[in-house]
Parts: sequence; C-alpha cells; structure tokens
Amino acid sequence: MRSGLAKFGAVIASVILGAGLLATPSFAAKAETFTGEVGDSMCGAKHEMGGSKADCTRDCIKQGSKYALVVGDKVYTLETTDKATLDQLDKLAGLQAKVTGTADKDVIQVGSVAAVK
Repeated sequence: MRSGLAKFGAVIASVILGAGLLATPSFAAKAETFTGEVGDSMCGAKHEMGGSKADCTRDCIKQGSKYALVVGDKVYTLETTDKATLDQLDKLAGLQAKVTGTADKDVIQVGSVAAVK
C-alpha cells in the first residue's frame, strides 16, 4: 500500500512540476524599448533641485535616488547594477534616451541604454 501511495505522489508531483514548466515561458517578461528623458525617481519630471536637469538628476543620484525614465506622464524606475549602463545613464542625465529592458509596473530591468539621435 505504501509503495502505491508513493508512486501516486510521485506522479502528482511530476504533473504539477511539468505544468509549471510549461506555463513559465508564457509568463516570462519580454524586452521592450522605451523612449524618454533620463531623470531620477525622486524628482521624476519636476527636477526640484537647482541647476540643469542633468545637474538635478546627478545630485539626486548622489543622495541615493535611482535613475528613472520619464515617458510622458509616466516615471519608470531603472534597475541595473551594470557599471557601463550606469555610466551611460549618467552621461544621458536630462537627455532623451532609448532604454531596452523588461518592465514590471513602474520598474524597468535595464538591458541597454542608448542616446536618441
């Protein structure tokens, strides 16, 4: 009786695991490209610190804010730990940029950043 129960449990576990693996690709986030102004998550589009938009963004980043992309009325927080990407965001502070990555609500996991030409 115990071995029959163990086999049944193994079959059920396999079915659940298999269903989970089949469902995963359909829920995987797809990379998108967003175009907007590089700012920071504290000020968004308002830039309340003195100076230029770029200076305000850099000052806020030094204060612990995160980079953000302002797209119309929407402000996306940009998540990355890649040094080259962070350097590129610093260069593009206050300017228009194209950010490619996966969005989850108001956060974009950044894959790449490029200047808008």
